[in-house]
Amino acid sequence: MGRYVGPVCRFCRREGMKLFLKGTRCETPKCAIERRNSPPGMHQSRRGKMTDYGVHLREKQKVKHYYGVLERQFRGYMKQALKSKGNSGEVLMSLLERRLDNVVHRLSFGQSRAQARQIINHGHVTVNGKRVDIPSYLLRAGDVIRVKNRPKSLQLVQGALAESNRPVPDYLSRIDGEIPEGIVTRLPEAYDISLPVQTQLIVELLSR
Repeated sequence: MGRYVGPVCRFCRREGMKLFLKGTRCETPKCAIERRNSPPGMHQSRRGKMTDYGVHLREKQKVKHYYGVLERQFRGYMKQALKSKGNSGEVLMSLLERRLDNVVHRLSFGQSRAQARQIINHGHVTVNGKRVDIPSYLLRAGDVIRVKNRPKSLQLVQGALAESNRPVPDYLSRIDGEIPEGIVTRLPEAYDISLPVQTQLIVELLSR
């Protein structure tokens, strides 16, 4: 199954919270949550109490949509987290946070993760001086993400930086200048995640 290309505001309405899938638009009165804070669909008033499975599923779907990953990718990260040492839920979130598209977004090089993926796919950024066009590329501590020194790349990223007022997380460092770049100073921890999530529910759901 390919990537979802339909309206994404329905995901925010379904979860009842802003997932910031449209970048700066989500911070304006045009946001779907601001205009209509109700689940999508015709029969929202007939829905009863959510089952235990439904609670677990919604937590997984929320994280999946937030980072923009497909079901197979998400389960792959979960398998990797279960094999790793430490808390599986925290390892899962760290893996998702280390994705190149997420880091490009967190550095404000892209207004949303969808735009960040497009920037990466079109070859506008490099990692440690080499072109990387894979949004799911996992970064490591010490990696340097730099915008390509060409007019189109610089114009695109500088435009996103000008419109953004998001703070850079502690595990990243951004150097503003003629050629913007960011550095992964350390691996992300649980407190670096900007999304409120109960990781234990996801682990319980996918480890059955």
